[in-house]
Amino acid sequence: MEITPHNTPKGTGWIEVVCGCMFSGKTEELIRRLRRAQIAKLNVMIFKPRIDTRYNSDHIVSHNTQSLASTVVNNPQEILELSKDAQVVGIDEAQFFSLDLIQIVEALADQGKRVIVAGLDQDFRGKPFEPIPQLLAIAEYITKTLAICVVCGNPADKTQRITTQQERVVVGAKDIYEARCRKCHQVSHE
Repeated sequence: MEITPHNTPKGTGWIEVVCGCMFSGKTEELIRRLRRAQIAKLNVMIFKPRIDTRYNSDHIVSHNTQSLASTVVNNPQEILELSKDAQVVGIDEAQFFSLDLIQIVEALADQGKRVIVAGLDQDFRGKPFEPIPQLLAIAEYITKTLAICVVCGNPADKTQRITTQQERVVVGAKDIYEARCRKCHQVSHE
C-alpha cells in the first residue's frame, strides 16, 4: 500500500519494511521514500552497517547507482543514539544487523519517528533472514519487491549465490549473486 496523506498515522511513529531478494529495488525504494521526506523538509537520518562497502563507504547505493549520504554504524544501538533529532529514520541492509535492531526500531517508532527499514527477507538458501521476519511482524507497512529471474524471466523473490561460499553472510553484488524465481533457484546442500 502506498502511504498517502490520507492513510498516514497522526501523532505517532510507525515502521515500514521494504524487503525482497537481491536486485529487486529495495534500496531504490528506500531512497525514493527518504528523498520525499527530505523534500517535505523533515529531519532525515540514514544508516547503513559498516560491513556494506560494496559501492560507497558512506552512502546507501542502489544497484542502479542511486545514492544518498548515510551514517555508517557498527551496531543498532548507535542508530538510537544518533537519531535523537530525526523525524524519519532510514536503515538499509538490515539483514547485516543483529536481532537488537528489532528493539531499536520499536523504540524509535515509540518516540514518534517514521522508521523505514530495507533488507533481504531470505538468505541465499531461501531461509528467513533475521531480523527482517521479526520486523515484518511489527511493521505497520510492508512492501515486498520482486526482481526478474535471470534464467527464465519470471518474477524472482530468491537470491541465488553463484559462488561456492557457504557462509550465511557474504557481501557482494552481481559477481556473487543473481535473482531467481522459485523454479530456477538452486540450493547447494554441501
